[in-house]
Amino acid sequence: MIDQYLEDLESRIDPEVEEALWSEWTTFADGEFQGSIFAPRRARSASPGLPWPHVPVNDALESYELMALQQLSQCSRALAAGTGEILALRCNYGTGIMPTIFGAQLFLMDAETDTLPTTIPLGGMDATTLSASLGRADATKAAEAVKVLLDRGVPDVRGGLGARVFEMAATFTELLAPYPKVRRYVHLYHPDLQGPMDLVTALLELVTETYITFMDAWIAAVPSPADHAVHWSMVHRGTLMLRDDSAMNLSPRMFERFIMPYDARLLSTYGGGALHFCGRGDHYIRMASEMPGLTAVNLSQPELNAMDVIFDNTVGKGIPIIGLPREAAEIALARGHDLHGLVHCW
Repeated sequence: MIDQYLEDLESRIDPEVEEALWSEWTTFADGEFQGSIFAPRRARSASPGLPWPHVPVNDALESYELMALQQLSQCSRALAAGTGEILALRCNYGTGIMPTIFGAQLFLMDAETDTLPTTIPLGGMDATTLSASLGRADATKAAEAVKVLLDRGVPDVRGGLGARVFEMAATFTELLAPYPKVRRYVHLYHPDLQGPMDLVTALLELVTETYITFMDAWIAAVPSPADHAVHWSMVHRGTLMLRDDSAMNLSPRMFERFIMPYDARLLSTYGGGALHFCGRGDHYIRMASEMPGLTAVNLSQPELNAMDVIFDNTVGKGIPIIGLPREAAEIALARGHDLHGLVHCW
C-alpha cells in the first residue's frame, strides 16, 4: 500500500529546491544569516499526484506501515504547501519511550483524541491514583520501584517502546531504500526521549546513562552527520534536541542542581545540540545558556516568558532561537530589540 505514496514523494522532490533550502537552514544554524527573521520557503511547491489519507495516532502505534505513512504524509504536506520545513520523519511513539524502557506501563489515549500516549508512573499505580495526590502508601510503592531500578542499572534500550522504535527505524530504512531522492532528502531524526530530569537524584545518573546507551544505539542504527541535525523539520548544530518539558515547575536553584549537570553531560557527549522547553523558562534560561555545546533554543509559549530575558540569553549570546511564533519576533523588533539574524519563524 505504501509504495504508491513513496513513488508520489519521489516524483515531487526537486533536488535543486531541497539543496537550496538545506543551504539556507545551515547558514542560519551556523549564525551566518543576514536579516531580522529567518523564515525560509521552498522555491517551488509540488502538489500530490494522489490523495494522502489521515492516519490516526493509535492506528500508527499498532502498525509500522501506518506509522511510516503518517510520518511521510507530513513530508507530502510540506511539499504541497512549499513550506520551509526540512522533510523529516521520526518514530512517533511519544514521551513514554524512556519510561517504558524502565518498566512503566503505557497509557493509550482514547482514539477520538488522536493524541500520543503517555505512561503510568512506576510502582503499579492505576489511573484512579493518577487523578489524586500521592498518599504515603503510594509514595512508598513508587520509592520501592525506583530502588529496584537503581539496583538493576542501565536497562535494555530495546525494552518497552524501545523495541518498536528501533524496529520502526529499520522499517523506514527498508522502505526508503528503493527511492534515492526520498532517501537523500527525507531525514529520520531521533525520537522523543525527553530529558533525564523527570526522575530524581541518584536516578538521574541512571537515566542519563540509559539516555546515552539509547542514543548510541540510535546513531548506530541511523547514522547521520554530527555537524547539523534535523528536528521537527528545523536544523540546528550538534546532535541532540533535549526536551525539558517539566522544568517550568522548578526553581532556578533546582534547575542548576537537578537538570543542568545532566543536560550538559549529554551535550558534551554528543557534540552539542538544542534545548526545547514548554511554558516558562525565563527563570533558568541564563544558566541553560551557559551550558557548553548549546547551539539553539526552541520554546513553544513565548507569551508565558519575559522575552527580553530570553533574547538576552539566547540571540544576545549568539544562540539561535528556532520555531518562534512570528508574532513574538515582530513584537521584539517593534520594541527595537536586535535579533542578530538568529531567530527563525514559520
